[in-house]
Amino acid sequence: MKILVGIKRVVDYNVRVRVRSDGSGVETDGVKMSINPFDEIALEEALRIKEAGNAEEVIVASIGSNACEQQLRTGLAMGADRAIRVDHDGPLQPLSVAKAFLGLVEREEPGLVILGKQAIDDDNNQTGQMLAALWGRPQATFASKIVLDGGSATVTREVDAGLETITVDLPAVVTTDLRLNEPRFVKLPDIMKAKRKPLDVVPLADLGGEAGHDLAYGNFAPPPKRERGIMVEDTAALVAELKNRGLL
Repeated sequence: MKILVGIKRVVDYNVRVRVRSDGSGVETDGVKMSINPFDEIALEEALRIKEAGNAEEVIVASIGSNACEQQLRTGLAMGADRAIRVDHDGPLQPLSVAKAFLGLVEREEPGLVILGKQAIDDDNNQTGQMLAALWGRPQATFASKIVLDGGSATVTREVDAGLETITVDLPAVVTTDLRLNEPRFVKLPDIMKAKRKPLDVVPLADLGGEAGHDLAYGNFAPPPKRERGIMVEDTAALVAELKNRGLL
């Protein structure tokens, strides 16, 4: 069985995000870029499934320009067997991403697709669900545990009320939550080996992806600075202050 894992190049989660001076977006020049944390967890889970003998190949894929090949090489260094870069320069809406991944699914015929539940740059949380709908296969989102058993997967999901366990037939789409696993540390010898692993480039148009934008972005601005708090003497003063500010 093949496992297809999608990853996205994003600003590293340790970096403080800054808005460009012209308000056109987030500053990325000279900023450290990394694999989206949820996607890194997705890749780690795919590798663990393979190491347990339940998969034969792990393929990592990303949509972007040459710049995202660094993140794909990191995925290969973690243990992925092959990498695919869908060539496109510029942002894409989740539906366009899902259509591109559907093209990859039809090309590679994986038994399981694992994606991060969302990217930390746009927080859309839509691609996995859209891919499952386009593919016509089951989905299990927000996974905190995955157990494969033959032609099915039992997935523990993190939901508002706690945990929910469902079983889906394979092939299926699974999106990962933070508590699923702890991604492995990439060692230098593995980084060197990754340079020799295959990395294919496929044009977005060849997979049925669409480069158009359904949403128009306006001006970007940082959130306003938080006002300094005040001290009140008692509960009555607190209630009075809340009423004065129109909060009660």
